[in-house]
Amino acid sequence: MSTFDIPLRGAGGEPVDLWRTINSHGVASLPPHAVDEDRRALTTVVAIPGAKPRRVRVEAGRGRHARVTIDGPAAGSRTIARVREEVRHILALDRDLSPFYALVAADPALAWAASGAGRMVRSQTVFEEVVKTVCTTNCTWSATERMVGALVEHLGEPAAGVTPGPGAAGRAFPTPAAMAAAGEDFYREVVRAGYRGAYFRALARDVAGGALDLEALAADEDVTDDEIFKRLIALPGVGPYAAAHIMQMIGRHSRPILDSWTRPKYARLTGKKSVTDKAIVRRFARYREHAGLAFWLFLTEDWI
Repeated sequence: MSTFDIPLRGAGGEPVDLWRTINSHGVASLPPHAVDEDRRALTTVVAIPGAKPRRVRVEAGRGRHARVTIDGPAAGSRTIARVREEVRHILALDRDLSPFYALVAADPALAWAASGAGRMVRSQTVFEEVVKTVCTTNCTWSATERMVGALVEHLGEPAAGVTPGPGAAGRAFPTPAAMAAAGEDFYREVVRAGYRGAYFRALARDVAGGALDLEALAADEDVTDDEIFKRLIALPGVGPYAAAHIMQMIGRHSRPILDSWTRPKYARLTGKKSVTDKAIVRRFARYREHAGLAFWLFLTEDWI
């Protein structure tokens, strides 16, 4: 077991509320991530190129730091450096939310967020974000948990020094190659993914074969949000809701996530029987590239 600390501050020096970050959205609890309510911690399994994955726990440390624990055998300097990089990515510590905080300070409904809210727990890869998001479409949350859990349990590599199980515990998210190699019967009978099975196989084949570079969507800051949205909805199984959700996860916050949960909750919070998408977009237009994030925080203030 190895431990180290990470400062809880964003790229602009702004504060980061660790527990609000861990509880930022429901997908943060899907394997290999797990939220520990008692310890106020996030546990996950980090894939490391050329080495076995490592199980990692992130919780509050001293001062404004997060304490990171790597389970299993003592980690060398290269492993620690890689885990540090991945944890910073998962917690979105590379994002500068200080301009957003300056905007919300003038909004009585959102001023509370400037104390460190607004970071969305990420997956390690955009591929993982896309797969998990497609697992949320047109189904119950329990079905989402079943599908993601089955993918990780049966296709994910076990972490070093950790006895995997039960279920998906102790395993990394499967690689595109592993998902591409799985047959139709696996997605139909084990994952019970329905129509999504064909989408997963096609997506995984394209990524594993090099025909599709999903990671570039998050890495290229010169690409506009409109272009990112266009590229995402061209993917199998990704429509407007899924594209907005994936964009939120990769730090593109301009589009509100509009679905069967967000619309009714916004109506309840604003005391209306119903609300149009245009009205929601108008309300948060002042936040420009952060409009979707402002909308999400308005909906989830009561989560903690």
